[in-house]
Amino acid sequence: MTENWSAMAMVFVGLFLVGGVVSFIKQGIKVGAAVLGVGAALALTAGVMWW
Repeated sequence: MTENWSAMAMVFVGLFLVGGVVSFIKQGIKVGAAVLGVGAALALTAGVMWW
């Protein structure tokens, strides 16, 4: 796969935040879901670009 542990960590954090977005949407917390969505997008982008 890759030797870059930082990139893998960022992708993991991004996927973890995506799970939080799903949870917040199910609970009806739209503002929290939007904030987590932005964080997830940033983390996944950072992980992919770092790869």
